Amino acid sequence: MTIKRNIPKQFQTSDGADIRIGLALGSGSARGWSHIGVIQELIKMGIEPGIVTGTSIGAFVGAVYANNQIDLLEDWTRSLTWKEMINYIELSVIGGGFIKTDKLFKFVRNFMDRETIESLPRHFATVATELYTGREIWLQKGKLLDAIHASTALPGIIAPVKLNGQWLVDGGLSNPVPVSLCRALGAKVVIAVNLNGDIVGKHTRKQTLSIENTQKQRGNDESSLLNRASALFNNNLHKQKDILLSQLLGDNLDSPGMFEVIASSVNIMQDRITRSRMAGDPPDVTLSPSLSQLGLMEFDKADIAIEEGRACVRQMRPALERLMKNL
Repeated sequence: MTIKRNIPKQFQTSDGADIRIGLALGSGSARGWSHIGVIQELIKMGIEPGIVTGTSIGAFVGAVYANNQIDLLEDWTRSLTWKEMINYIELSVIGGGFIKTDKLFKFVRNFMDRETIESLPRHFATVATELYTGREIWLQKGKLLDAIHASTALPGIIAPVKLNGQWLVDGGLSNPVPVSLCRALGAKVVIAVNLNGDIVGKHTRKQTLSIENTQKQRGNDESSLLNRASALFNNNLHKQKDILLSQLLGDNLDSPGMFEVIASSVNIMQDRITRSRMAGDPPDVTLSPSLSQLGLMEFDKADIAIEEGRACVRQMRPALERLMKNL
């Protein structure tokens, strides 16, 4: 049932969203597809935040929502296969990260028909981290794709981005769930989505097993993730690619790959930072989808993530209804 709400004109965005409501979307790699389900279920309830902030994957999904393209993103994520995802990745041995993002962000542009943050119909901002000082950087204006790129630049994996004379990396290093940024943009109430609550110790190792099982279910004749990915990577790295992929992905269950080491470490750090930041600046409602079953790179399992996002909102409906009554 939809919550009936009359939004005074002065609190509406150009497309009718409520600027008194802020939505802070947290970091979490593939688990971030649950943000899609959260947003869609909130809209179904009659709650349309006019202010949205995001970190890392939350920056991407948040920008798509602020651009009114969330249904388009859902369609694409639900159809995404592991093989298609690998096609968007190119390895590089230079530039501060193992993954080149030219092809990936060329595709991301499909969801961004607006060039700048200021041109979006809803208020949007994202978080990045200054590489040399550790300062939290709020990106509230300028080129939209550059801001998303900076916020998603996972150290060691995706190269830092230079903006306004600063080298910027993943915003999850300083503010994984940007509640404070929502409030700074004027939100009276803030709904936060925390993807880091149950992930420590439950990571890529489980992902490796699930990928192998999925291969059999899909009738994939290739014998391992390493072989599947290797066949699709840049030919310029022909001699080095197997070695690099082995290091990145881990070539057996006894040896963690670089992705697993980096991501597990970042997960531990972000969990601790999230707890600290949200204790000092708590949101009005926290949504915490249960996503420990999903690995860092399982972007091809959007169905699971999206449905868990929806379920999380339904579970918190009483708290959300109370929140809306107080506006």
